[in-house]
Amino acid sequence: MRIHLVNPNTTRSMTDKIAAAARAVAAPGTQILAATSAMGPASIEGHYDDALALPGLLAAIGEAEAQGVDAHIIACFDDTGLDAARTLARAPVVGIGEAGYHMASLVAHRFSVVTTLSRSIPVIEANLLRSGLDRRCSGVRASEVAVLELEDPASDARSRISAEIGRAVREDRAEAIVLGCAGMADLARALGEEHGVPVIDGVASAVALAEGLVRIGLATSKAGAYAPPRPKAYAGRLSDFAPRG
Repeated sequence: MRIHLVNPNTTRSMTDKIAAAARAVAAPGTQILAATSAMGPASIEGHYDDALALPGLLAAIGEAEAQGVDAHIIACFDDTGLDAARTLARAPVVGIGEAGYHMASLVAHRFSVVTTLSRSIPVIEANLLRSGLDRRCSGVRASEVAVLELEDPASDARSRISAEIGRAVREDRAEAIVLGCAGMADLARALGEEHGVPVIDGVASAVALAEGLVRIGLATSKAGAYAPPRPKAYAGRLSDFAPRG
């Protein structure tokens, strides 16, 4: 099984961390093909970065589809471009945010999300509403850690994230925590042991769900919302990212 994991930002060190987390939980025989977007922001923090990340993300999805991968994972907790990617791809496409919410709902009655910056909260709240899991979420909290701080060993990012998890457990009565950034993937196990509740990494969750979809033979439906894009001209540099086929 070949799973294409794409980091929609352009920071390669983050891709390496995400890929390591994915490979650590992948089943024997599953190959994780990790890619860093060739075009877009260094990190994705809010609506503006989401928009600028889309062309590079869709180019990566299109290239991987042409190579015949079995599934795709979008490794940004905002689920950047998820609907557009599903429209482009026939293989299943799993976003790590949506994967994390679903996994949390299977192991806890109520969960909280602990993310990076406050500006990401509205995006995550909208995605929870879209997935129908907003009623299971006790709250979305920001640790006020910038995404790129997670790449700096000298930062106090881990302690700030841990403190916010503690507040979520005490104040939200959260029974599980979903980590709201792909760059937090390597922290989940230790933070779960520290706080005594399941701490869920969206990357690992997405790998498990993608593998499951492939094993039972499910692909993206092309009957309605995710029908292939209609052929048309794309002007300027957008022509580089027009659907193939």
